[in-house]
Amino acid sequence: MERDEEYMHRIMMENKETVMPLLRYLPWLMQHAGESASSDYNGDGLAEHSISFPVYDSTLLGFIREASQSPLMDKNYPYVYTRSHLKTHEDERRVIEMATWKEWDILRGILSKYVLGGRVKSVLWSEAVKENIFYLVLKRMKEIIEFWDKPIENI
Repeated sequence: MERDEEYMHRIMMENKETVMPLLRYLPWLMQHAGESASSDYNGDGLAEHSISFPVYDSTLLGFIREASQSPLMDKNYPYVYTRSHLKTHEDERRVIEMATWKEWDILRGILSKYVLGGRVKSVLWSEAVKENIFYLVLKRMKEIIEFWDKPIENI
């Protein structure tokens, strides 16, 4: 029994080390929930001769850069979605809300879908902010770590 507690504490310390750099984005993600994190750049007369393209908030791009380089990324996130029967934002929110340490890989898969998937379909980054997915995943990861360890200081 004591070995199990030691093991969980060690795992949570590793998870904490991985998640900590991203937690500084929690206030920004909470503040921008429900909003679009991008705007269309049209430039001077660009729309007449070309298509507009999205311009993302610099804080969001910083978050994406850090998250994409973290060990939290799971390139097999489509498998997580298939295995967990996740199809809608409501499915994702339901799983996030009920997640425990046992569903840590599902949380990683959801985060990865939006971070890595946004490289190909960049609208996913803004969608994750608007639908509150980034915030909910990071908040839940923080809560799981705090359950097994001491509370994390305010970011």
